[in-house]
Amino acid sequence: MSKTLETVSYPKSIPYIIGNEAAERFNYYGIRAILSTFLVAQFFNPTKDPALSAVAEAKSNELSHIFVTVSYFMPMVGGLIADWFFGKYKTILYISMLYCFGVFMVAMNINDLTPFQWGLFIVACGAGGIKSCVSANVGDQFDKSNQHLMSKVYGWFYFSINAGSVLSTALIPWIYKNYGAALAFGLPGILMAFATLTFWLGRKDYVRVPPAGFGFDAKKMKEGLGATSRALLVFMFIPLFWAMWDQCLAEWVLQATKMDLTVWSGFTLLPEQVQTVNPFFLVSLIPVFTYFIYPFFEKVGIKTTPLRRIGLGLAFTCLSFVIIAMIQERIDIGEKPSMWWQVLAYLILSIGEILVSITGLEYAYTQAPKYMKSMMTAIFYLMVAIGNFFVAFMNNNIASGGYFSKYTGANYYWFFVALMAGEVVIFMIISSFLKEKSYIGIDDDSELAAQP
Repeated sequence: MSKTLETVSYPKSIPYIIGNEAAERFNYYGIRAILSTFLVAQFFNPTKDPALSAVAEAKSNELSHIFVTVSYFMPMVGGLIADWFFGKYKTILYISMLYCFGVFMVAMNINDLTPFQWGLFIVACGAGGIKSCVSANVGDQFDKSNQHLMSKVYGWFYFSINAGSVLSTALIPWIYKNYGAALAFGLPGILMAFATLTFWLGRKDYVRVPPAGFGFDAKKMKEGLGATSRALLVFMFIPLFWAMWDQCLAEWVLQATKMDLTVWSGFTLLPEQVQTVNPFFLVSLIPVFTYFIYPFFEKVGIKTTPLRRIGLGLAFTCLSFVIIAMIQERIDIGEKPSMWWQVLAYLILSIGEILVSITGLEYAYTQAPKYMKSMMTAIFYLMVAIGNFFVAFMNNNIASGGYFSKYTGANYYWFFVALMAGEVVIFMIISSFLKEKSYIGIDDDSELAAQP
């Protein structure tokens, strides 16, 4: 007897996946929460020489964005390993163990830049190596009977990411200030070990899609190339979004060091703690968008298609940087603007993230045949790497006095405002010609359903 929508329940494996993701993201964002300020204070400008400030911050931003670049390039490698050889479960488990080693290597080498960087590299490989597999593994747990629940679970999956991030970005900077860098980098390592254990505990409940193996199949190759080509028409607009978004965990943090961080009389935030509002806004707003905003527009006859969500999200991202640029203009003339202006920028950026990133994850999964789910997700994450590589290159150029050295202060942020404004216009034109399709379920490679 077929299941009705009323009797279908969520897969039993989902709590393990969401628990694993929350702990792993605590680890990842805990490291990133203090990375940019730690690099300046410990390695690039320990004497706090004002004359070295701009170059030191550019070097810190460069290394931070390289870290993110590797983190989001490696999903391609992890996706290949999972889809062709070991499957998602083994790939996630084994790479997570390597990931744990990298975090503890970082914590043990806070006074030596070279091994510290190698530790960061291993962490980036670990975080990236499992990333496409973890998010694609969410979709694997569903079949045709309960696939209508997938959007809600992806929303809760993203909720878990930001629940871990809220806690780590509030706690780790406080530990860093009061107990030092070793514990501040070490505690995330403990959470990563917990994340690995949580994932292992769910081993009996996972739906495991076997690897397709390495070989040439002309039919699958043609189908896969077609699906990838369609997705790339959308994904090519994503790198600039991530080039801008990831600055909230690097450039914006350094900007906060020059702001009035008084929340109210007698209570002041640390510069690294301002970023906590981003995951807080996401945790608060994801249920609002999932259960109220999207259904409201659907009821009044306005379909919230993936392309519409992404286009609107790009526009919100642009607006957030307008505020950041205006803040920087005041800093450049010697003022100390209130951190509440940056909070407003985080709110607008968070709305853009919900519209672009969550939609993009689901879009990547639904656009891919069964045998390349991880690979399509990895291609989506590759857009993050491309965006961050551009920002790393730009900061390297600034530090060395190259062409981009004229884009400092507020000009740095206005440059990105102009880029995104142009991209939004181009996206609106191109997206009007794109047709959306999605692969339904995991049982039939050839089943392709058109979405209105």
